[in-house]
Amino acid sequence: MSNFRTAILLAALTALFMGIGFLIGGQMGMIAAFFIAGAMNLFAYWNSDKMVLSMYGAREVDERSAPELYPLVRQIAAAASVPMPRVYVMENPQPNAFATGRNPEHAAVAVTTGLMQTVNNEELAGVLAHEIGHIKNRDTLLMTLTATIAGAVSMLANFGYFFGGRSNNNGNVGMIGTLLLVILGPLAAGLVQMAISRTREYEADRAGAEISKRPLALASALKKIASVAEHVPNLPAERNPASAHLFIVNPLSGARMDNLFSTHPNVENRVARLNEMARDMGDAGAAASTAASVSASGSGPWSPSRSSAGRGPWG
Repeated sequence: MSNFRTAILLAALTALFMGIGFLIGGQMGMIAAFFIAGAMNLFAYWNSDKMVLSMYGAREVDERSAPELYPLVRQIAAAASVPMPRVYVMENPQPNAFATGRNPEHAAVAVTTGLMQTVNNEELAGVLAHEIGHIKNRDTLLMTLTATIAGAVSMLANFGYFFGGRSNNNGNVGMIGTLLLVILGPLAAGLVQMAISRTREYEADRAGAEISKRPLALASALKKIASVAEHVPNLPAERNPASAHLFIVNPLSGARMDNLFSTHPNVENRVARLNEMARDMGDAGAAASTAASVSASGSGPWSPSRSSAGRGPWG
């Protein structure tokens, strides 16, 4: 149902884009819009990961430079049956993480230094499992496509304002119609993009919990990240808000309301779903309650977990 809903939303976004092209230039406008979207998506397909990693100043690490983080990613990727992604660290005080890449064979996981200082080892594993869940579900490409099409909608709407609103002839929509197009087109595209983002975040939570076998550890990490993110700014994200949907928790505002205008689901709703998964998983989920409390004893992400559960991919 989640995948079906995502497909419907992506189809709606594409139809909106093509419809705006038709309103501006009739059939030729629709065809032009199609080719513009294709060119933009092709560029994004090959270059989006490089662009976003550069935007956040991420540096690639290996087993020597990140002797705890890198093996943890490798273990979780093996548990998820996906190729080992490239691993990046961002010098950023806000705890957060994202995944990017056009497919599982060309994927990357990036975490902030703030995340590694905020969560314990099992919570970090839960976050990484969430991001690898995005990779396994091919969400990284999907979110690139939705962001590209949404940006193209805004571009077309502005193009229509300057060139398509002088008359009602030959399929043009007129000045009033074009003004409405400029306002409502990008708004509708943004709403659809946000809806897709929220849907995929829920799905990645589910996948991450299944991969790590620790839904409560992921729930604990989400609460910590959201709490700190509200008070610690993510300056690159503030300068590039269109990339906010990539992160595990909203880097701009830590939005509390799960509504049409939020890029991420409400954290309390996500935690409730993970708690329900923990109950369904029985002992494996219940064991995470111990893992989630490890942080109080001082175990950090760079030391072996003290949890006695030992059944996750990091155990």
